[in-house]
Amino acid sequence: MVEQACPYPELDGRDLLAETRHFWLETADGEVICTLRLMEEHAGGEKVFRLGRLCTKRQARGHGHSTRLLRAALAEVGDYPCRIDAQVYLAEMYARHGFVRDGDDFIDDGIPHLPMLRPAHGPAAQS
Repeated sequence: MVEQACPYPELDGRDLLAETRHFWLETADGEVICTLRLMEEHAGGEKVFRLGRLCTKRQARGHGHSTRLLRAALAEVGDYPCRIDAQVYLAEMYARHGFVRDGDDFIDDGIPHLPMLRPAHGPAAQS
């Protein structure tokens, strides 16, 4: 989080949970260039997923890496709803993947965000 000047540790205790999945892309020599975290939550007894920590190394941007990881994570989500606290400037990118605004903008570590939801569809929408 150095690039975004967020001086807080990224450890939140959720990375090692069984319901957390990590996605990443790396170069041929093993350098990680893009990451994403997908968490399964059960708020109110309903299965919901949450995306976070989508990050691409600066020099690797513009090659579709974020989109590739996002598609892979959403394939895991399937028909279930999925939430993300998106940085405001990325809202259009998430909208292209079915996310809609789901609340008011807020500031997190000095960065404007907005809550977004990709609603359930298919069988998950009926449960």
